[in-house]
Amino acid sequence: MDIPHTIGLMTTLLLVALLVEPLARRLHLPFSAVLVICGFVGSEAVVAAGGDTGLRWHHFHDLILFALLPVIIFQSALTLDLRQLRANLVPTLFLALPVTLVSAAIVAVLVYYGIGHPSGFPWMAAALTGILLSATDPVAVLDLFHRLGAPRRLTVLMEGESLFNDALAIVAFGLLLEMALGQIGDASALMALGRFLLVFLGGALVGFVVGVAFVGLMRWVSGSMRQAVASLIGSYLAFWLAQHALGLSGVMSVLAAGLIIGHWRRKQRGGGLPGLVEELWSGADYLANAVVFLLVGVTITLDMFSERWLAMLIGISAVLLARAMGVLAGLGLAGRLPGSQPVPLAQQAVVFWGGQRGAVTLALALSLPLALDYWWTIQSIAYGVVLFTLFVQAPSIPPLLRWAVRATNRPSH
Repeated sequence: MDIPHTIGLMTTLLLVALLVEPLARRLHLPFSAVLVICGFVGSEAVVAAGGDTGLRWHHFHDLILFALLPVIIFQSALTLDLRQLRANLVPTLFLALPVTLVSAAIVAVLVYYGIGHPSGFPWMAAALTGILLSATDPVAVLDLFHRLGAPRRLTVLMEGESLFNDALAIVAFGLLLEMALGQIGDASALMALGRFLLVFLGGALVGFVVGVAFVGLMRWVSGSMRQAVASLIGSYLAFWLAQHALGLSGVMSVLAAGLIIGHWRRKQRGGGLPGLVEELWSGADYLANAVVFLLVGVTITLDMFSERWLAMLIGISAVLLARAMGVLAGLGLAGRLPGSQPVPLAQQAVVFWGGQRGAVTLALALSLPLALDYWWTIQSIAYGVVLFTLFVQAPSIPPLLRWAVRATNRPSH
């Protein structure tokens, strides 16, 4: 099957998912869960009829890393309120950076010893698994926040954590993947840290420059449509310059550019309703996430659950344990640092259970090259964790959030 047929298949599956979305709301399932189901059932029907979905590994790699991830990251950065972020910068960065790295290390250790197969699942595989599962995606949770009147601070905390730890996870995953494939030699810890900082901070600097330049361009052009197009060009230019021209982090570049452009747009609108730029990116993000979750459904195989079910359970348990340790210890310590206020225990519970895994984890899992012998085990673990997120964590968030809101608003005596 060629690319036009593949596009036709994905379009049909997306249409079916949209038609059954009202049913998902009645069943209290997130739309992403419905997309996974539609992708799986649709692809199985095509194969049973003797057809071919037309999707190959290089399609996943190019589509996800170069087309979909920049959209997801830029839209998140565009909508993040920098003033609110600055007010909660200490706990946000503490969760997004050191806690994420420590949690990734805990997951790696637990998965390595849990699987207990050093030759088939070495330390490098465990490290890739740990960092891949460290990226959080609270999209479904944030929608509930808005509907249930959650504290604004809680929303900013989870938005900021997700945005920055996504970027951290993607950069670290890329470096580990190069090492696993032998594209860069074994390096000392100090050299590896230096390379990581160069790629991470260098990408942010490129994005800052591109963001400032395109704010100037958006001031120059007239009309909302031209500004929307300029923002689209700026996002992909930031990614291309950093990733391909300079060998830095394209994701960090997109993130920085999105923060700069989003801050200027917020001042321009004076805090009013979203304009065409924001609506364009909201639609693009919706489509990008939808395609990722459809791809998940299309690529699910029953063999994953029959042959890798234990690895999935180990991964789920490791992620929950590491998340609990990271949130309780991390937010507790961050609340004692200068310039930070403690996060109530009820809100910490929401941060723990709401730290779900989604599009970025799946995007990285789907981009694993087949040259790695353990690629399927890592991908199966990622799928297991994300499916647990969609069908267990997400439906149980509303009662937990209502309890947290009541506990937070309850007057102290």
